[in-house]
Amino acid sequence: MSGSASGFVLVADIGGTHARFALVGEDGEAVNPVVLRCADYDGPAPAIKAYLSDQGAGAAPRRGAFAVASVIDGDRIELTNSPWRFSISETQRAVGLERLEVVNDFTAVALSVRHLKPEHLLTIGGGAAQAGLPIAVLGPGTGLGVSALIPGESGRWTALATEGGHVTMAAASEREARILDRLRTQFDHVSAERVLSGQGLVNLYQAVAALSGHQAVFSTPDVITKRGLDGSCPISREAVETFFAMMGTVAGNLALSLGAKGGVFIAGGILPRMADAFRASSFRTRFEAHGRFQPYLAAIPTWLITHPLPAFVGLAGLIRPKADHRTLA
Repeated sequence: MSGSASGFVLVADIGGTHARFALVGEDGEAVNPVVLRCADYDGPAPAIKAYLSDQGAGAAPRRGAFAVASVIDGDRIELTNSPWRFSISETQRAVGLERLEVVNDFTAVALSVRHLKPEHLLTIGGGAAQAGLPIAVLGPGTGLGVSALIPGESGRWTALATEGGHVTMAAASEREARILDRLRTQFDHVSAERVLSGQGLVNLYQAVAALSGHQAVFSTPDVITKRGLDGSCPISREAVETFFAMMGTVAGNLALSLGAKGGVFIAGGILPRMADAFRASSFRTRFEAHGRFQPYLAAIPTWLITHPLPAFVGLAGLIRPKADHRTLA
């Protein structure tokens, strides 16, 4: 990197599998984004040092804003689906930051949604968003992230840090009930994340295979998705279709719980890669399928976020001098 980067802010989106880093300037744009595998480093500090060393001698940011796939409760961070365990304060000292803010990863995504451009949103049904009303955010990746934006006084918004991905998954059909019953033989608690995540898709595939009297021959979400979408494997196809439908159930439940008439935004690392299939799926029908409240949900718009790094957009807003929002853990 040419010139001094001390005026830049180091941003990081640390998930269960990958850690993404970039530098953000005063214009809020992320530059030099890099994706590193968490398994290749002992923790965030070595990964950050490796990233900054590649940016040149001038890369010495004084401030940082990180999004992590974890509950934020004190100084210690234990990622939900990763072996990384670290201290916020020790990491700050190790990489020479004067200030470091850490938020839940889906809190950062929630902070992004009011700043995303139309070309980074795929509309999937519903009416028009109502201004100044709650906004729901969720999405499957390594886990299932859930957050929300709640309007407050003077135009300020509060982003909620939640663990909504761990709510109990409910069946909406006899077939889904049998699938969940099968998964209960494997897990004490079948949460939404047990079926709506990368591993969740594998869990669905294995359950469908068992119920259909077939052997589960695939073990990765990428292969199951490919074989399901191209129609070459009926078991994979049912798993993917069930995944889409259950996303609709969970998103509808969240919209009802929040009164999210400001809309529902869906993010995560899985669905943008199969956006067309998701849009054509039963997701929206299941989103609205809540009995007497079908008309209520039919009016709420749902969008798929297609921006490759929405958390960076949110983190840039978090550190903006006159930010119009705050976070609430």
